[in-house]
Amino acid sequence: MGSWREEYRASLKSMDTEEHIDLAFYRPIGFLWAKLAARLGVTPNAITIASIFLGIGAGVAFYYPQMWVNLIGILLLVWANSFDSADGQLARMTHQYSRWGRILDGLSGDFWFVAIYIAIVLRENRDIPFFHAHGWIMWVLAVTAGLFHAKQAAMADYYRQFHLYILNGSGGSELDSSSDLRAALNAPGMSMWRRLTARIYLNYTRQQEASSPAMQAMRAELRRRFPDGRIPARFRSDFREASLPLMKYTNILTFNWRSIGLFASILAGYPWLYFVYELVVLNNILLYMVIRHEGICRYFTRELENGAYKGDNI
Repeated sequence: MGSWREEYRASLKSMDTEEHIDLAFYRPIGFLWAKLAARLGVTPNAITIASIFLGIGAGVAFYYPQMWVNLIGILLLVWANSFDSADGQLARMTHQYSRWGRILDGLSGDFWFVAIYIAIVLRENRDIPFFHAHGWIMWVLAVTAGLFHAKQAAMADYYRQFHLYILNGSGGSELDSSSDLRAALNAPGMSMWRRLTARIYLNYTRQQEASSPAMQAMRAELRRRFPDGRIPARFRSDFREASLPLMKYTNILTFNWRSIGLFASILAGYPWLYFVYELVVLNNILLYMVIRHEGICRYFTRELENGAYKGDNI
């Protein structure tokens, strides 16, 4: 039993960035899926692809007004997210890491929510007289919410990966840079599909970098002062203390609290309210998180420039 507990903990990214609902529900279930997949020889990417079909199935179920069909959709989306947890846990357990796997994992949630957004729009335009008469309103609402959804999820993931990078170095984080991705994109022998997804991921990373100029300045200063990547332990500790309180906001902007808003609006019979939740509640959290994190990075950049960590032990 002890070895299972140790193996389970090793399948987690970091207790700093794990979300409470994940630890209580999705991670234990994901671990069991990962153990079964390892026994059957199933790869992390195969689990990710399966999650895409489950998430799209959830979207189809949300199109229908019947409560029992919506409950099936909720179960399918929960199942999809347990697979989304399992693919990463399996990759860490079996050391099957790849940038392609990370790209595919990131795209899987996009497939889920595109299907869900379309289902909500078609449902509300069919069932609500106002939206039926002005169908364009729901499409504009959905597209706007979707664009902000992508921004929220991208920045939440970016800040968590940066937190892990400062704590553990490049080996303990999935933090990417657009310069590295451009070089990988030019590698010979890449299939058309992989090149397309790599280009999408490159644009995704560029947008993350463009939205965090103070973080990019801090990364540049760290590279200049510590070109070997050996960041002093005191800097890691100080940055962790400042960054850790923001991790709860990054978690709110990922799946669990987003899905709670979605499920509540679906079960209440007002699916369109989910778009309002994303645009009002989650966008304000995003704005607060970005302002706070950029302020933290500016502070530590000034400290580095002033020599505060000069001569510190690694």
